[in-house]
Amino acid sequence: MRFPPVDSATEEGVVAVGGDLSTKRLIEAYSEGIFPWFDHGSLIMWWSPDPRMVLPPSEVKVSKSMRNIFNRQVFKVTYNKAFDQVIRHCASISRKGQDDTWITQEMIQAYNALYQKGIAKSVEVWYNSELVGGLYGIDLGHVFCGESMFSLMSNASKIALISLSNTLEAKKYHLIDCQMYTDHLASMGAREIPRKDFIKILKSTKSDFESPYI
Repeated sequence: MRFPPVDSATEEGVVAVGGDLSTKRLIEAYSEGIFPWFDHGSLIMWWSPDPRMVLPPSEVKVSKSMRNIFNRQVFKVTYNKAFDQVIRHCASISRKGQDDTWITQEMIQAYNALYQKGIAKSVEVWYNSELVGGLYGIDLGHVFCGESMFSLMSNASKIALISLSNTLEAKKYHLIDCQMYTDHLASMGAREIPRKDFIKILKSTKSDFESPYI
């Protein structure tokens, strides 16, 4: 069964409830501008909020102090080398206002399956050979849907996001989808746009990432 149109979502942004986290369903969801987000032990909830928080790669904000960290090469950045470690770190990080993680074992397995197909991607930040930060998300060709990030060392998650933005800008990606507003993302240059504008951008490049699994 396909998802309802996103303009039928509730005021909070809920499009549908239930279903599963199969690879086919997740690919369909992201290609329609929908993502799963739900509490541990509850039914799967599928979201498409309006407005949508996005970060055009060219608009990422890099402070003078962060440029200094980059220039000194304090951290090493890699891509898709430790996806499972990244998502498990994201699941274990305590977050303000959340009693439990929404990244359940079921989610970890589902996104690892997407990683094995080259659809889910990760950015890793290392310090002295230790993984200290990173992020993961879904790569749709010209839109990267960021899911979660973590930092075990000051500035590590910022390094991950800035590095990803620079890489995606070079590859002419249109947006990093940040999904929902946070002060941290806003400080990094992300902004809210109407959902209809986000969907228009998503659909304009859909032919570039049509999946054979749907």
